[in-house]
Amino acid sequence: MNDDFSRVGGAPVPVLRLGDVLLVTLQGDLHDGTAEQLRQDIVEAIAGSRMTGVIIDISGVEIVDSFLGRVLAEIAANARLLAAQTVVAGMRPAVALTLVELGLTLPGLRTALSTEAALELLGRVDATVPDGPRREPR
Repeated sequence: MNDDFSRVGGAPVPVLRLGDVLLVTLQGDLHDGTAEQLRQDIVEAIAGSRMTGVIIDISGVEIVDSFLGRVLAEIAANARLLAAQTVVAGMRPAVALTLVELGLTLPGLRTALSTEAALELLGRVDATVPDGPRREPR
C-alpha cells in the first residue's frame, strides 16, 4: 500500500492505494487550488496505475460549496471515462441537504455511509459479516 499526498499551498490530502482502489480522505475545508490539484492527481493515478475504483471519504467535511461539488462530479466523470467507478463515503446530512439546495445531483457518483460500505459497492470486500449484527438493506 502506497501513501501519496496532493499538496498545493496547504495541508496534504492523503491518497491511499488499496490494490486497484484509490482511497481519498478529505478533512476540513478544501481550498480551490488543492481541489484542482487533487482532481488532476486522481486522474493521473487512475490512468497510470489502472485503478478500477475511487473512494472519496468526506466524513471530515462539514461544508460543501458549489465548487467542491463540481470537482467531485468532475472526478467521477473523469474516472468513468478511464473505466473506474467513484463512490463518495461518509456524507453528513447537512452536506447532503446543501448539495440538494445548490441543485447539485453529482451524476456518476454513488454514495455509501462508510468506507467499508463503499468497498462493498465496488465489490472489494465480502459483504458477509461473520460476527455481530449486520444492517440489512431497506
